[in-house]
Amino acid sequence: MRNIFQRMGDGFRRFMAGRYGTDQLGVALSTVLIVLVILSIFLRFWPLHIAVWALLFYIWFRMLSRNYTARARENEKFLQMTDGIRRSFRVRRSRFEDRKTYTHFKCPGCGQELRAPKGRGRIRVTCSKCGRQFETKV
Repeated sequence: MRNIFQRMGDGFRRFMAGRYGTDQLGVALSTVLIVLVILSIFLRFWPLHIAVWALLFYIWFRMLSRNYTARARENEKFLQMTDGIRRSFRVRRSRFEDRKTYTHFKCPGCGQELRAPKGRGRIRVTCSKCGRQFETKV
């Protein structure tokens, strides 16, 4: 006999078949929703409660929508608008992850961000963007 949770999971999968589900915009809206819920608990400001409910219904609407192309267009527009912010976070995360093995520095000529392995002492670097040569300590 199948577990009740397996049957519920199968039923949910059948219900969600053909629906849009979640995407990056949905995750961002859910994050904003959590922040608004926390603020509404402490501030007890009724327009904020209305905003929380409206945002919750909009998230549900997007997730349960069968209009896949419209939701994908919304998500693509969101990704285009936030591309610079997301790229900045990716660069910072990458720099943080290789902080123990690489030194990051900028080219004095063009400002291109470069990196070199740590522990090499003074090295001569040629910028890959402008071709300028300079010395730096790594």
